Amino acid sequence: MTVSTRLAKELCPDGRRSSPTKDHKGRAVVDPGSYIPYFFAAINNALSRGASRLYLQAFDIGIAEWRVISMLAIEPRIPAQRICEVISLDKAATSRSLSRLRELGYLEFKASDRDNRRKIWWLNARGYGLHDKILAVALERERNLIQGVEPDDLEVFLKVMRMMRQNVDRLGGEDV
Repeated sequence: MTVSTRLAKELCPDGRRSSPTKDHKGRAVVDPGSYIPYFFAAINNALSRGASRLYLQAFDIGIAEWRVISMLAIEPRIPAQRICEVISLDKAATSRSLSRLRELGYLEFKASDRDNRRKIWWLNARGYGLHDKILAVALERERNLIQGVEPDDLEVFLKVMRMMRQNVDRLGGEDV
């Protein structure tokens, strides 16, 4: 049995894919034990809440600010719109995060000559210092999250996640 076949059977032992279950009145309802979007939401919400609490306590920034910082470390000198596109953060949250990080002294920007509202953002030396500190914590949290997962299984999981990410982009914002 291949790793991917074994992993698929572990994820949905009976082979069902999001088959509805019945409530007490016989009405079809989502089965949280096999509905993939539920797992994504539950895991993401728990991870984000925990990270936000930790980062606020240790570094005085939340998860949205960390995501902006990490994006600016990956791709410096970009507009807010690019941050929104890549990390799937809405425009208002991105704007609030950029403003807060600027106020805290972690970012620099240059306004467009043609439109003062359009800015190009980047981390300054202090921002990179914060990035490096939080990155160490974030990577440790990731190690704890995947503890006990076999490397081959993790590779299959990542392959599936990448495929689903592409599928989400093709859905164009439709609810799943």
